[in-house]
Amino acid sequence: MDSRSAQLFLHLASSLNFAKTSEQLYVSPSTLTRVIQRLEQELNAPLFTRDKRSVQLTPAGKRMQQFARLWLDEWHQLQLDLQLASAELSGAIRLFCTVTASYSHLPAILDRFRLQCPKAEIQLTTGDAALAIDKIRHDEADIAIAAHPQQLPSTMLFQTIAHLPVWLIAPVIPCKTTDLLAKPQIDWSEIPLILPEHGPARLRVDQWLQAAQINPPIVAKVDGHEAMVSMVALGSGIALSTEPVLQHSPVKDRVRVINVGYQFEPFNLGLCMLAKRQAEPLLQRFWQLAAKG
Repeated sequence: MDSRSAQLFLHLASSLNFAKTSEQLYVSPSTLTRVIQRLEQELNAPLFTRDKRSVQLTPAGKRMQQFARLWLDEWHQLQLDLQLASAELSGAIRLFCTVTASYSHLPAILDRFRLQCPKAEIQLTTGDAALAIDKIRHDEADIAIAAHPQQLPSTMLFQTIAHLPVWLIAPVIPCKTTDLLAKPQIDWSEIPLILPEHGPARLRVDQWLQAAQINPPIVAKVDGHEAMVSMVALGSGIALSTEPVLQHSPVKDRVRVINVGYQFEPFNLGLCMLAKRQAEPLLQRFWQLAAKG
């Protein structure tokens, strides 16, 4: 068993879904199946029971899950020990963040990091910020840049790097939404709303709707703030946006900030990682340099 096989097995043991593990760990379904079959052949025991509706761990699979976790921990510790013996830090950091964060906050951190760790490599993946915690939990990333979640798992660390103002935005072009907002008395229950699918942004929208006691028509549920700004620019409705997303959007001139008489809580943007990995030299150095911004 190699470390990649262990990672694939542990993710599948957690998700119990071949398609989900295949998608999130970027392997084909056939490759994932071969990895599991090879482990079962090496152990001479089935690790999963499968039918058309579900996937479950066998007793052997549960024992393998415990072993694989310990094995990976020992493997990471070995890498840590060898790095400590090296005069210059090297290796790779798997980093996850949104597209906006990759050019609003990440460049300044990377500039400082490259000066101190020129031999280190950054492997960057971008996506919806609401996925950051799962990326860390499932060992798909070492460090993520994201908004502080409503509940941070006890196994994770979070370090703030910025506070981001949050606004409601509306389209500028002539459309139904613009007409409704132009009325002398705006009925917010009539204004079409574009909802974040999940995450801290969704929480803030839900809090506003509850405080204002309104139930507007939901025209779309979208993953990613960048996509929501684009939908607003097309006239689909109003949506929540953070300041950096709006400032860096290619359609920022086609939207405007609106006042709804409600103060949205700013996003607490920061870095998150597993607490048990905080002593790894390369991750520790990146963490420290990010805080100096």
